[in-house]
Amino acid sequence: MSKSILIRGGRVIDPAREIDETTDVLLVDDKIAGLGKQAGGRADEVIEAGGQIVAPGLIDMHVHLREPGFEDKETIATGTAAAAAGGFTAVACMPNTDPPLHSDSEVEFVLHQADLEGQTRVYPIGALTKRRAGEELAEIGLMIKAGAVAFSDDGDGIADTSVCLRAMHYISQFDKLFIQHCEDASLAGGCMNAGVAATRLGLPGMPAIAETIMAQRDITLAKQAGARYHVAHVSTAGTVDLVRQAKRDGLAVTTEVCPHHLLLTEEMCARYDTNYKMNPPLRDQADMQACLEGLRDGTIDCLVTDHAPHLNSDKEHSFQTAPFGVIGLETALPLFIRALVDSEVLDWPRLIAAMSTNPARLLGVAGGSLTVGEPADVTIIDPEAQWTIDVEKMRSKSRNSPFDGWSVRGRATTTIVGGDVRYRLDPES
Repeated sequence: MSKSILIRGGRVIDPAREIDETTDVLLVDDKIAGLGKQAGGRADEVIEAGGQIVAPGLIDMHVHLREPGFEDKETIATGTAAAAAGGFTAVACMPNTDPPLHSDSEVEFVLHQADLEGQTRVYPIGALTKRRAGEELAEIGLMIKAGAVAFSDDGDGIADTSVCLRAMHYISQFDKLFIQHCEDASLAGGCMNAGVAATRLGLPGMPAIAETIMAQRDITLAKQAGARYHVAHVSTAGTVDLVRQAKRDGLAVTTEVCPHHLLLTEEMCARYDTNYKMNPPLRDQADMQACLEGLRDGTIDCLVTDHAPHLNSDKEHSFQTAPFGVIGLETALPLFIRALVDSEVLDWPRLIAAMSTNPARLLGVAGGSLTVGEPADVTIIDPEAQWTIDVEKMRSKSRNSPFDGWSVRGRATTTIVGGDVRYRLDPES
């Protein structure tokens, strides 16, 4: 039997069609069926959205779901439950699992698990090289047939230039996105940003040039190969400048940024709290400002979390030996509001574009728009909701967040995936 949901009286923002108006949205079965007052009428369920924002479902194109291999940290079930609570209707998962997503069988496994237990859509990102070792190309063609939407060795940049170029040439034949973790390992090897702060704390540093030099090499290679090239989790002023110039030169070069690189700096590491240890590391104030300016002028295309769950027992190690990474799916939206909307770096339509429309376009997946006939993936946001981040209430299996205890504004109240309500905010929470 057909089912319908009418979302009534919200501020509907659809950057794909430059719509920003108070109106209604009708969902029938798994599709957007109508937009505007004419969409009204009888429906099986009516959601009153007055005072709220109705947006195409948010898409996080950079998460780590840890399954297979690290189910003690996160699973596809728990990670997508966290995503839905954060307002995301889809996530793209990175391949650094065990085994890595380097063949069609692993991609098929992720999609099967997502069908069985997922609360959001899951788009696998396949490994560029076998075992993510940077030596031999993975089964890229087979992974595309299985459902991989993009390719990356995330966690490791491909050091061998010939392998990198060969991968770009191959992927360009399929028009898939090449996503690089830009870090020259021979220059990095530390645990926080290299500079005065690291010296003062007695910790080995990771210089900004380790990111910039790989991005510079790769942009040259991408031009040669005609590849669509994407810099993962940009963190330095130098890399932002390189992407800006590549866009001016007409190259298909894009990038993304995480909330922690917009709100935190290396000075936070003075606490020796390993929840501030991430890769790329927290940089200095100038790098943070460069990332904000990159969003303001359109150089940076997407907002992502780099959701990286870890056990408390792992994060309780010393700063040098603890693993990199922080969780982010349930806190991203209010943090981006603080960093970007409150500071007038972005308005709401541009924020939604960077969290929905642009990721859908770059990955070549459905969604990112409220156009009739598109999937009924919708996020309803209360932009004024005041709440306090509490890691103990999170749906993720892990608790490694530097934002625990922060008072924030704005959150998803309803997340709808394929016409099904997958998350509804408890008024008491």
